[in-house]
Amino acid sequence: MSSPFDPALTESDPVIARLIAAENNRENDKVRLIASENYASRAVMEATGSVLTNKYSEGYAHKRYYEGQQVVDQVEELAIARLKALFGAEHVNVQPYSGSPANLAVYFAFCQPGDTIMGLGLPAGGHLTHGHSVSITGKYFKSVQYGVKKDDHRIDLDQVRSLAREHKPKLLWCGTTAYPRTLDFAAFRAIADEVGAILVADIAHISGLVCGGVHPSPVGIADVVTSTTHKTFRGPRGGMILCKQQHAAAIDRAVFPGLQGGPHNHVTAAIAVAANEAARPEFKEYARSIVENAQALGAGLAAKGFGVVTGGTDNHLLLVDVTSKGVTGKQLAQALDKAGIVLNYNSVPFDPRKPFDPSGVRIGTPAVTTRGMGKDVMGRIADWIDRVTQAPGDEAGLAKIAGEVKELCGKYPAPGIRV
Repeated sequence: MSSPFDPALTESDPVIARLIAAENNRENDKVRLIASENYASRAVMEATGSVLTNKYSEGYAHKRYYEGQQVVDQVEELAIARLKALFGAEHVNVQPYSGSPANLAVYFAFCQPGDTIMGLGLPAGGHLTHGHSVSITGKYFKSVQYGVKKDDHRIDLDQVRSLAREHKPKLLWCGTTAYPRTLDFAAFRAIADEVGAILVADIAHISGLVCGGVHPSPVGIADVVTSTTHKTFRGPRGGMILCKQQHAAAIDRAVFPGLQGGPHNHVTAAIAVAANEAARPEFKEYARSIVENAQALGAGLAAKGFGVVTGGTDNHLLLVDVTSKGVTGKQLAQALDKAGIVLNYNSVPFDPRKPFDPSGVRIGTPAVTTRGMGKDVMGRIADWIDRVTQAPGDEAGLAKIAGEVKELCGKYPAPGIRV
């Protein structure tokens, strides 16, 4: 007999049920090109929605503050073991709630308020938590921001070295959120060693490419590596920290009890599932296809006159200046959404426009690659994007493209979605 307190979602809260169904259809019917998004597998989502969400587990395996941890300890230990094997890491913490809390834990482990830190500036493709002025990381610490070169828009390692020698940062970040090229972790290591800095690699965007073997790994080079567990890694919305054994105690203390209480055990289980999926041979093929698709899409857009920043990409994303098309990034992003193509407007290096209405868009291929779309489809997507720039206010034209997009999506079922 079912409990009166245990009705199905459609009965308990039909409003939320309808909204979830609507999102289900949106993710199924549109081409999703937001670089930080993906499709989690049905297995990952089942773990995320499991009874493990009911359990409180402050502390670490076999050192908890609550009883009843016989199952949870095994789940967390399994997630850690799988990630260690996958990335070749000496120590792993899977408790951060997401990427930003993981980064904050690194600050808490090594820095005092007012210490100097260095990271790639947000306008150049860096992340808020690498010391941007509006972030707590730019307010509590003395932030020095490096950038990219004006001629090729690639990270200016000469500037990084010069600024590091001048300011002697406690932490040196190498990590990006809108940068289409590989990162030279060894070069950053040399600079960090020269000035006595802790080197932290934030691979939130590229962790799936790293373990898939299509991007160099910072593990063993950087002192600490942080990441989300979604994006190219294709897991749940969570975070992880990989570090050298000498920093394990400091990192663990910073996460708990420094910043957090009980970990989200249902997410930990889903991270373990995602790590198991990432260890399979087909994941390497998937990672390779992400890069190939991004390169094909970039070539298609460049051929149509779009300003592809750095001239292309080595990873999962493209940064595209749309000024030559007579639209702003925001105008194009909003028009594309109506046409069934979802991406985000984004500043480009040395952008003369403001961040809320910039000159460019950011495009990523993880989600469409997960659906099985290949290089041939990237050509169609480039054509659709170009058509939208020609008449961004033509509602009928946008609706026609949306129909074409939906028809295409019907041929490539999205993992984890039932329509």
